[in-house]
Amino acid sequence: MTNRSIRLAGLIAAAVGAASAHAQLRICTWNVTNFTTDTSRNADFQAAFYGVIPTGLALAGKSMSPDVIIGQEFINQAAVNNFLAMLNTAPGSPGDWAAGAFNDGADTDNAFFYRTSKVQYLAMTITAIGSSSTTNQPRNTNRYDFRPLGYSAPSATIGLYSAHFKAQGGTNDAGRRLIEAERLRDNAEGLDTSFVGSGLPAGYLAIFGGDTNITTSSAAEYQEMVGVQAINTGRFFDPIATPGSWNNNAAFDIVHTQDPAGQMDDRHDQMLITAGLFDGAGIEYIGNPAIPYSTTTWNDPNHSYRSWGNDGTAYNLPLRTTGNTMVGAAIAQALINTAGAGGHLPIIADFKVPAKITSPTVINFGQVPVGGLASQSISISNAGNTALWTAAGISNLTYTLSASSGFGAPGGSFSDAAGGGTNSHNISMFTATPGIKTGTLTITSSDPDQPTRLVTLMGEVVAGNQDPVADAGPDFAVTDNDNSGFETVTLDASASFDTDGTIIDYLFQEGATNLAQSASPTANISLPVGVHTITLTVTDDDFSVDTDTVVITINPAPNAPPTANAGPDITVTDIDNSGSESVTLDASASSDTDGTIVQYTFAEGPTILAQGPSATANVSLPVGVHAITLTVTDDDTAIDTDTLTVTVNPAPACVADVDDGTGTGTPDGGVTVDDLLYYLTIYGQGALAADVDNGSATGTPDGGVTVDDLLYFLTRFNAGC
Repeated sequence: MTNRSIRLAGLIAAAVGAASAHAQLRICTWNVTNFTTDTSRNADFQAAFYGVIPTGLALAGKSMSPDVIIGQEFINQAAVNNFLAMLNTAPGSPGDWAAGAFNDGADTDNAFFYRTSKVQYLAMTITAIGSSSTTNQPRNTNRYDFRPLGYSAPSATIGLYSAHFKAQGGTNDAGRRLIEAERLRDNAEGLDTSFVGSGLPAGYLAIFGGDTNITTSSAAEYQEMVGVQAINTGRFFDPIATPGSWNNNAAFDIVHTQDPAGQMDDRHDQMLITAGLFDGAGIEYIGNPAIPYSTTTWNDPNHSYRSWGNDGTAYNLPLRTTGNTMVGAAIAQALINTAGAGGHLPIIADFKVPAKITSPTVINFGQVPVGGLASQSISISNAGNTALWTAAGISNLTYTLSASSGFGAPGGSFSDAAGGGTNSHNISMFTATPGIKTGTLTITSSDPDQPTRLVTLMGEVVAGNQDPVADAGPDFAVTDNDNSGFETVTLDASASFDTDGTIIDYLFQEGATNLAQSASPTANISLPVGVHTITLTVTDDDFSVDTDTVVITINPAPNAPPTANAGPDITVTDIDNSGSESVTLDASASSDTDGTIVQYTFAEGPTILAQGPSATANVSLPVGVHAITLTVTDDDTAIDTDTLTVTVNPAPACVADVDDGTGTGTPDGGVTVDDLLYYLTIYGQGALAADVDNGSATGTPDGGVTVDDLLYFLTRFNAGC
């Protein structure tokens, strides 16, 4: 079997796993149908994202749970804020969602949301600007640059394009879509399509997601994106290899996305990827773009790409709810509710993150007699973050070895999966001639942040030598007394010795990590809470080595509860006579000496007024006296409470009734235009009777007539006090 065949088989196997478990970087694109600040669809969106699939189905117990979302048809920034709040408050949500920068352009707009615990957001670029002109695209195209946490290389960075192409029908609709497609491909090739520096940076990968409004793959605008051209760096590929005429064609019923509330009959919504996402290294689409998506089952083991909720039984019908074999009835109904008339289903696809390489950085052969065997083992492994991505969500590490003159390393290509064991390779030093030997082992790997890793090789070929004896000292334990998460300890190898020379180097390591190295037998280091097995390697003046280990336990400090501080009591006045007043509750003086406060809850009796990670909250309180209780919870779930009293005084007496209608300045118990005319007259005269406010909108005269008095009078007159 060829290396490519092995890789494809591995991808397919991973995709089978991905079909039943979300363990990768999951990206979702969704036309959310004119999303505004209206919250009536929020619960349905929450169910679509985090609803749990019922028992008896292939994905039982799972949910969509994306890591990155691009959406189309957002109305404004307030709509983005509403969507973000909906994501963070959804039952089952990790609550770590954030939104990328938003631009309010022509028509509706794109938005980007990401999980801060899994993704580093870099920037938003408007790659093409839309307008109502029939010779231009109708809406902006945006690119959102991000990378998985833990990576920094351009080749581990994705430029995610979001666009809503011109709809079918109208003047020059195909031509306007072609303009969008041309700009999209040009930008993915690195060309500046809207301003200097707007092109996709060199080395970045690219994904397109959005509502194409394209009904057939033979359309010029679709071929502009996926076809072969003179320059193909910006060429996109359909990851499910499903070309054709999708509109009103039952052969494509499993990949249709529109319209779940009416009839499923088109594949307007798509996700397309560039070649770097299926080249066998780095970030990889989980699936095989060479194999067309199944026409008989939505649960295609060759692909992680899904039209979420479409089980292939709704051609020319609304999305099936009862008996829906992908997501079940409840989630299917929620998807219908989110769409409304003419709406869309979301598209998801899973991606592996790149491998990370780890190995020792030094191999010391010590002293070896002339003609003797000099061989040292080096352990190389895939150090991808399985706690964050799981082993199934990390690409295999591939690498080759090359040693400089005087040393030997095995040839060929090697591979290691994340989360498993390590690969061990024997590195040799040639011993035909005496003397000090130095060199380099070069590891060329698929780790995008470290494509070339250098390991120092050293040793000495001598007539003979007695090895040193390493003594790392007894095991011991200490407590993290200052609750910093770390504690300083002293490593002591002073009991080590060399019978026929001196020890010139003491190296303390934890795994492959060097903690301290010098000619001194002692070292002060900081260790995090936990159990640490430290290996001591001593090297004598003949470059012979010996090792010993010591186990050091850093015990955590007990948790200290937080301190709640609800702030001083507050008194406000119902200035607009509405019967209530907005008040800012501020618990920012609260503290946690050994951690962080993760939740602030303001309550009046059993009623929760505000709750969340923010220390401040704006609430509206009716006239009266309110006893507010603050409860703070720290990151170890300890709590503390404090109270404050908020007094909302009623509106002051009406100052807008200043005339009885005859211009004499006698109030008559009602506010009419005569009062306004009278007040404007005396205000213009600078009469002291026009002094109705002290400048702070409290209604207390201050002995002078200023514009504050006029503004206060007009406010009270408008309120009809």
